[in-house]
Amino acid sequence: MKIGIFFGSSTGTTEDVAERIGKALSVNSSDIHNVTKAEAALIESYDLLVLGSSTWGSGELQDDWYDGIKKFKSANLAGKKIALFGLGDSGSFSDTFCDAMGIIKGELANSGATFIGEVPTDDYSFDASASVDGGNFVGLALDEVNEGFKTDSRIASWVASLPL
Repeated sequence: MKIGIFFGSSTGTTEDVAERIGKALSVNSSDIHNVTKAEAALIESYDLLVLGSSTWGSGELQDDWYDGIKKFKSANLAGKKIALFGLGDSGSFSDTFCDAMGIIKGELANSGATFIGEVPTDDYSFDASASVDGGNFVGLALDEVNEGFKTDSRIASWVASLPL
């Protein structure tokens, strides 16, 4: 299975996490892309798309994803798998924690892709999230601000749970 990781990052934190996920998945660094570089042909060359964004403002996508999501919507995603990861601040933005994952999933819901990698909310402290569906996060939620010490173990558990 060919895996491509696409991220949007304003401060470098999401990029760092994308690289850490890449190592955990044994993905070559040439298959880790800033979403600004995404083109339909590149997107379509992967079987599994791992998409990551931090959440900004009051539950908004990271800026690069506004154009990036259009590129994903223009690509043929039928038969692809998509796994999501998101970064948020559960302390300062407890009502919009990791909302970006839910936004991306919502935008790509009718793409023909299958979403994988849900994570139970049990080990998290937050008030609300657009990324929660049926009691689980739609992907891997990470809080580098308040719980960075949990990131490596959360990545390892998530990667191990993915049906690859």
